[in-house]
Amino acid sequence: MKKIILLVLLALVITNGYSQKKGAFRVGLDVGYVPAGGGGGGLLTIEPKYNITENMNVGLRFGGAAVIRDLESNVGDSYTAKVAGISSFVGTYDYYFHKSGSGSSFAPYVGAGLGYYSLANVEVDDSEVDSGVLNPSVSSVFGGLIRGGFEWTGFRFGLEYNFLPSSDLEDFDGNKVGTANNAYFGVSIGFFVGGGKWGAKAP
Repeated sequence: MKKIILLVLLALVITNGYSQKKGAFRVGLDVGYVPAGGGGGGLLTIEPKYNITENMNVGLRFGGAAVIRDLESNVGDSYTAKVAGISSFVGTYDYYFHKSGSGSSFAPYVGAGLGYYSLANVEVDDSEVDSGVLNPSVSSVFGGLIRGGFEWTGFRFGLEYNFLPSSDLEDFDGNKVGTANNAYFGVSIGFFVGGGKWGAKAP
């Protein structure tokens, strides 16, 4: 599988020209940090995209975030989750403030997305929870994101906020013992291949 992914990325690099082109495909990989009360975490996303114009594209982001954060208990106290995992499948749209053929490789962007987020069980460090594991009352939710940042040559820096509803947390007996705020903010860096390169005039 890894060899197939590498071959696809190599093909994208070879077959695309030197500017972002309408009708071209690209793939991006981003890693980042998720700040949160009580700790923090990391995120990883891969996103195939299609350039509908030279400065607009649509994509499908596959992502995951693992976060250590404060949770609110059923009696108003708080405790810290060791791991709160969230995976996502989000359709995205980005607009780039870049003039074709300008010679600049700096391209600021804004974007948004809608899709499904899957919520994993969370581990907690609390004496009142015998198992140390809590289950979200729902396994998946519909959510969205807004984001912005810039691309420079083949690199990408971004800020994003993912809007997700809160969920109840239950023990193995089905009793509600707390609430999790699933929304999260992320800061990421990454790179992309394919679609051409910012700054060069399209042939």
